[in-house]
Amino acid sequence: MALWSKSRRGHTISALALAAALGLSACGSGSGSGDTAATTSPGGATAAGEAKLVNPGKLTTCTNIPYEPFQFKDASGKIVGFDVDIVDLVAKKLGVEQQIVDIDFAVIKSGAAMATNKCDVAAAGMTITDERKQNITFSDPYFDATQALLAKKGTGATSLEDIKAKNLKLGAQASTTGLDYVKKQGFNPTEYADSAKELLALQAGQADVIVQDLPVVLTWLKKPEIAEKFEMIASLDTGEQYGIGLKKNADPVLLKTINETLSAAKSDGTYEQVFVKWFGKKPGELS
Repeated sequence: MALWSKSRRGHTISALALAAALGLSACGSGSGSGDTAATTSPGGATAAGEAKLVNPGKLTTCTNIPYEPFQFKDASGKIVGFDVDIVDLVAKKLGVEQQIVDIDFAVIKSGAAMATNKCDVAAAGMTITDERKQNITFSDPYFDATQALLAKKGTGATSLEDIKAKNLKLGAQASTTGLDYVKKQGFNPTEYADSAKELLALQAGQADVIVQDLPVVLTWLKKPEIAEKFEMIASLDTGEQYGIGLKKNADPVLLKTINETLSAAKSDGTYEQVFVKWFGKKPGELS
């Protein structure tokens, strides 16, 4: 499963352990932090040479697929989505192209993916939390998030309290803030590795209700085969916000460029255009 937020992704795998596990693959990939030649892009854009990038000439982004509509593969196999378009704006500002790495979310939210130079940034519907800030530098928030409960039709439940009273089986995506939230409410849900497996569990009857980010649930319900049998029974205002993640003590030029790009996109209407493209509504209208 926030300016809009994925309550994705939650309890702690040691960043150091993961960094060690990833160390060989990070070195073997040929990736290394380094500067490209300093240039200035047309129109005053910040050039890649002024920011330290893992792969010169590319802004490498770690994400976790699928998480529609934030990041997923379209019919042609291309990775698309809201987060992809947002980071593309940053890449354009830098004068480079975005390169996407699909990696386990636990490795992203622990900070290990960035610490081992697997990527420059992480954009994965990732909620900003105090725990994650210990190992990740976050951009300014770019999405306000809310959780939602999706259930098979006919349960009669309209709240977490009803789920408990009716002894319904609750499912959640592992390592997410949605999982953390329902645990704090006294639940012990079945955990699924990603959003696709979570939805399959609901469809197969392994879960009666699942908790997931509201935009993801609304996207699922646009599909006739989902809307026919399932319904959103409640939203959970958890006050979350998504941020773009960088390594701890991140390159200040890259961080500044990201924040300036987000601010400019919100000011000139670009952000709203991207939002409407993927959610069908303007910011603040999702429900």
